[in-house]
Amino acid sequence: MTRVPTVVVVMGVSGSGKSTVGLLLARRLALPFLDADDLHPAANRAKMAAGRPLDDEDRRPWLMSLADWIREATDSGRGGVVACSALKHVYRDLLRRAGTGVWFLHLALDRATADRRVAGRVGHFMPARLVDSQYAALEPLRPDEPGLTVDAATDPQAIVDEAANAVRATG
Repeated sequence: MTRVPTVVVVMGVSGSGKSTVGLLLARRLALPFLDADDLHPAANRAKMAAGRPLDDEDRRPWLMSLADWIREATDSGRGGVVACSALKHVYRDLLRRAGTGVWFLHLALDRATADRRVAGRVGHFMPARLVDSQYAALEPLRPDEPGLTVDAATDPQAIVDEAANAVRATG
């Protein structure tokens, strides 16, 4: 039987550590890494920087670009790890339809910690005042979605250990 290439989507609200954990996990699993923020069009970045949350229409081209990356990662047989908020179930469904083997790592974080982390970032386009909009949109993983939810306040290396073991157990 051929192994299905895994694409791990490290998801959660802003400040949950998606980029940090995603990069560490990609290194651990020897998979390519993508920070989905890099795929946001300039208009999306400008809107967020101005303190206005994105709506579904704003996110559509971004999600389609991300789905293309997942499709290529799956079709090529290489897999990958992507850091992406993936806040809504409908967004995650779109990503799952892009390729077989999509698996989610939800970095769950309390609002106060997210606020503190985002406020402490330098040079990022996502201002702290948009954290509330992320929590308003967040739909936790459902039982039909393959993946794992972990406490994002845990040490990133411990999260990577747990996630790597879970991903390996699925393959």
